Amino acid sequence: MRKWIILLVLLVLAYLVYNYMYQAHRDIDSEQSEFVLNSIDITNEFVINPSASEKKYLNKTIEVNGTITQLNDYNLTLDKKVFCQFNSKIDVDPSKKVNVKGRFIGYDDLLEQIKIDQCSIVTH
Repeated sequence: MRKWIILLVLLVLAYLVYNYMYQAHRDIDSEQSEFVLNSIDITNEFVINPSASEKKYLNKTIEVNGTITQLNDYNLTLDKKVFCQFNSKIDVDPSKKVNVKGRFIGYDDLLEQIKIDQCSIVTH
């Protein structure tokens, strides 16, 4: 009887560990943005207090608007301060202001850039 209880506990534990390790991927595009701000405001927050700002935004879905200062096939930079990486090739007019939604992944203090991945262009 004791063997069956131990086996059952081990199976439940294995099931919980498996579900924790292999969680479903987030669909950032369909998530509601937790923060909506412009590139200047979020940059200023990181200049004032980088550690508190990183805790506030880390792994959150945010929407940032700004002017495109650098554009490649799969990424763009807003106002030289917010680097946005896309999963697919982007086609956007580089002279326009855009709203970009994505997951905040960190602040690069060497380049002084905010990093966002899984981005999409938001049209209102």
